[in-house]
Amino acid sequence: MDDYDFVIVGGGTAGCVLAARLSENPQASVLLLEAGAAHSPPEAAIPPAWPTLLQSPANWADVAADQTQARRPVAVARGRVLGGGSAINAMVFMRGHRSSYDRWIKEGAVGWGFDDLLPFFRRTETAPAHDPVLRGTCGPLTVGPATSPNPVLAACLDAAGEIGFPRAHDISGGREEGFGWTDLNVVAGRRQSAADAYLRPVMGRANLHVVVDAIVHRLLIDRHRCTGVEYSAGGALFRAGAGSEVVLTAGTIGTPKLLMLSGIGPAAELRSHGIEVVTDLPGVGENLQDHPYAFVIYRAAQPVPAAANNHGEALGLLRSDPGLDHPDLQLLFVDIPLTPPSAGGPESGYTIAASVMQPFSRGTVRLASSDPWEAPVVYPRYLGDPRDRAVMLTGLKIAREIGQAQALAPWRAAEALPGRDIDTDQALRHYADRTMQSYFHPVGTCRMGADAMCVVDTELRVQGIGGLRIADASVMPSIVSGNTNATVYAIAERAAALIGSRPAAATDRS
Repeated sequence: MDDYDFVIVGGGTAGCVLAARLSENPQASVLLLEAGAAHSPPEAAIPPAWPTLLQSPANWADVAADQTQARRPVAVARGRVLGGGSAINAMVFMRGHRSSYDRWIKEGAVGWGFDDLLPFFRRTETAPAHDPVLRGTCGPLTVGPATSPNPVLAACLDAAGEIGFPRAHDISGGREEGFGWTDLNVVAGRRQSAADAYLRPVMGRANLHVVVDAIVHRLLIDRHRCTGVEYSAGGALFRAGAGSEVVLTAGTIGTPKLLMLSGIGPAAELRSHGIEVVTDLPGVGENLQDHPYAFVIYRAAQPVPAAANNHGEALGLLRSDPGLDHPDLQLLFVDIPLTPPSAGGPESGYTIAASVMQPFSRGTVRLASSDPWEAPVVYPRYLGDPRDRAVMLTGLKIAREIGQAQALAPWRAAEALPGRDIDTDQALRHYADRTMQSYFHPVGTCRMGADAMCVVDTELRVQGIGGLRIADASVMPSIVSGNTNATVYAIAERAAALIGSRPAAATDRS
């Protein structure tokens, strides 16, 4: 067994942040374990090529089981490479609206409101185009709007303004509603992942050890304290001890899977797979949330210029009902037909997508077996709550209204999907059920709080197990009203501050 002060499981967005921050103290030894490769496919660096990554080895290629409203499987992407989701996502970098985080306080995550997280959001970024009071000025990530936005997306923004929606100056900042240019993780025309910004610049540190192509089988637990991990790499089995802490950053799907494999989770579920129960934590794998989206596709009346950015550099955040006290709906403008093969659609065109930002539907992550090599079973239950279906219907109607505005007349040939024959609420709901996709933002399966279904406390410590924390999207009590990657960076930065970088000799082992 090799011994370290800190063992980090998962080299995605959060893992890269933690590895860089905890290894800042040269006296603290850090091991980072990643199941995927050290480097993404070459296409990952090219912003408009991100859709090809979904069919690459850098994606775990999970499939959500038949738990959607339409009773069909849905692809769920998550990164399997250093940088994780930040290495394969569409590079949108935005905070949720501040109401999302203030909701966390009401859900038991005291001290995790927007103002509490703001210093950590700012710590992640250098955002020179924005207000330095709200946005970071010296963080590892360089973020900002597209330098040369696609003209069809500019027309979409004009169309949203034409029908009465306000223009947002900084839609990524977390304080505005309306439509605007979102920030991107694109620097000098190339993707900037968490591995690029945080990890690779410090890989030469003598106290930082990174092992890729490593599958963690289980946590090592001694008298209700996590003392390390067991993992395989290169065909051999290893153990790594953690004198201070093990930190799980394997994500919303990977983290509950590893906990359950290690005997931490719902007792009945563990026993059904022959796993000895170490700690009965019924909330492990529960509370799964994601952003479902559906789309309106237009055939273009003229050639849409080739994308130079990420295809989706403009969006809007709004309320599906004026009586709400928070935004719950996103409209995303995309310069290609954003459709799965099963939906059909034109080869050339553009998309106005609608996504439910504050879904009521809740799903689960469960083990398929006790075999660490077998993928878990993901049950998102997309649109399972009728309130979510109502928000989606409203979003598609707004997408159509924007699509028919005069500002888009030079680009608009015809509505390809759903098609003008889909002209009733019932037909539009059925269309959403048939075509809805995951926005790839799963969160919540090890939620933070103080009640019996919470997995971690407000310092991210796993209930009932010493020396073990979680610092990824799984700890979110509820999903934020924005693309989730920026929030994961902030959670990881705060986790680093909570943990500190104390070597084993300075750590309380009680």
